Amino acid sequence: MSSAIATRPLGRTGLAVPEIGFGAAPLGNLYRAVPDGEARAALDAALDAGLRYVDTAPHYGFGLSERRVGDAVRGHDVIVSTKVGRLLRPVRTPFDANEERHGFRSPMPFEPVFDYSHDGVLRSYEDSLQRLGRARIDVAYVHDIGRLTHGDQHGERLGQLVEGGGFAALRRLKDEGAIGALGIGVNEIAICLELMERVELDVILLAGRYTLLEQEALDQLFPRCAAAGTSIVIGGPYNSGILAGDTLAPSPHYNYAPAPAPVVERAERIAAICAANKVSLGAAALQFALAHPQVASVIPGLASAAQVEETVRRARLPIPPALWAELKAEGLLRPDAPIPTQNIEKVAS
Repeated sequence: MSSAIATRPLGRTGLAVPEIGFGAAPLGNLYRAVPDGEARAALDAALDAGLRYVDTAPHYGFGLSERRVGDAVRGHDVIVSTKVGRLLRPVRTPFDANEERHGFRSPMPFEPVFDYSHDGVLRSYEDSLQRLGRARIDVAYVHDIGRLTHGDQHGERLGQLVEGGGFAALRRLKDEGAIGALGIGVNEIAICLELMERVELDVILLAGRYTLLEQEALDQLFPRCAAAGTSIVIGGPYNSGILAGDTLAPSPHYNYAPAPAPVVERAERIAAICAANKVSLGAAALQFALAHPQVASVIPGLASAAQVEETVRRARLPIPPALWAELKAEGLLRPDAPIPTQNIEKVAS
């Protein structure tokens, strides 16, 4: 039986998204192959549990995630977001589908190529419609724009997006009703602030930059978003895995790489306080990210029905106020960080 997950407005778009959504990067075979049946079962479980916001991208498995998402959610009342900024070019030479390419072990014979231009954005949008099997897209994010991804080519890529007409193409799609909301999907704060000086964003998908381990977004980004009416969707609430378990796992990963010692030490202190309060580390991480009023949804990456069930359980787990108070008293959470005040287990109106 489907559960009711409360929804929150997405900027000023008129769209509303469930507080907990489904990050579909793992369904592109991120780091490991996910069988088709397991991927479909994960999405079916998400729909049944009320996680009716699914985020995907052409980059995730070079089209594999979009195809899986589209086939599973077609005919259901679901908010779907995907991304622009990369085109998929055919690979016509033999390759090993089990070999990792750009982080994915995908059988799809394509190679991602960055393109933030006007024509590139429109081409990406049209290609995603075909892979998803949809007539429109609810939310379109510009994917991985910023110096963190592009280094010395940042200026050129940003020029394609702003002066070169990429963002204008997105605005046109929204004006025509072809998309419901537009934004950026990134792993860094600096590009969010830079772009907000130049364009209007409905939503920012911020991956890994507002978590139990990181709260820098409180300084400038979240206040700026509040003033502009821009919502935040939190991706990577577990910081690439270091916060994902009930307790801290050995040799944890952080920011897609082995965690450095200072980060591990801080995570160990957080995990110890969670354990003392009989609270799962992952539950605390999930609920903390959702506590900020600017956050519309939190979308952990999910790859199985069991992970969906665990996510719902974590979202509903009662967490004693003493846990948050102790984390702040120990300097592990910023004093100004909003903390959960109510449980997500409620019926949406």
